[in-house]
Amino acid sequence: MNQDQLADKLRTLADVPPFTLVFSGKKSKKVDGLYKPATQEILIHNKNMTGESDLIYTAIHEFAHHVVSCQSGNITLSNRCHTAQFWATFHQLLKRAEETGIYNNPFKSDQTFIQLTRRIKENFLKKNGAIMKDFAKVLNEARDMCIERHLSFEDYVDRELGMEKTTANTLLRIEKYDVTPTIGYDNMKTVAAMKDDHKREAAVQAFMEGESSASVKTSIVRPVAKVEKVSPVDHLEAEKLKIEKAIESLQKKLQIVDKMIENEKNKIKE
Repeated sequence: MNQDQLADKLRTLADVPPFTLVFSGKKSKKVDGLYKPATQEILIHNKNMTGESDLIYTAIHEFAHHVVSCQSGNITLSNRCHTAQFWATFHQLLKRAEETGIYNNPFKSDQTFIQLTRRIKENFLKKNGAIMKDFAKVLNEARDMCIERHLSFEDYVDRELGMEKTTANTLLRIEKYDVTPTIGYDNMKTVAAMKDDHKREAAVQAFMEGESSASVKTSIVRPVAKVEKVSPVDHLEAEKLKIEKAIESLQKKLQIVDKMIENEKNKIKE
């Protein structure tokens, strides 16, 4: 697969402004690929790849940066570019690529992985969720006892159990909302933090259907507001205005310092 064919496959995954995709023809010890938002260019170090699956996976990762950049109008890639919004976008693109046959998920096609995933979910994630839910019931019992005896439940949690109060409160919410242990404890915590009944039901359903935590959090828990697309010209003009204001502020400070220097020189002459 050449770079043009790969770019064409990416274009079928999302309707976004034009971009270019280039194979570096090199190996890199640091990264497999990178995205340059200022030029909307995806660079792939294709010599790093061991097969077509690796190539497509890396390309989709960098394409996700392009999608997020276009949505936000941000043409600079910050150190915090791997946000929840990015991971949610990346996972959605991967899912779409799997559904259309562009990408073959090795975790779902390799029987060894399929069996291992089933074991982990059934024997650990689900069982851990069930244990924590049972724990939540007992903790709720302890709280009721503290209330009956006019004792501090927080003090009991803190000093007697040696637990963080935030953990105890999370468990109590899991008990209150009767969160299913099938989705695993981490996802149970996410669901228990939601006060809206409909959102909780939607989140549980999404987790049951295999959605990632990032996808659920950005679409249901704390939906990311749709940002109006900003053209690169508008963004650059905004950056220019910031720089001009900074220069103006520095010039004023410079004038003050010049006056202070002049005053000090006059004192010396006197």
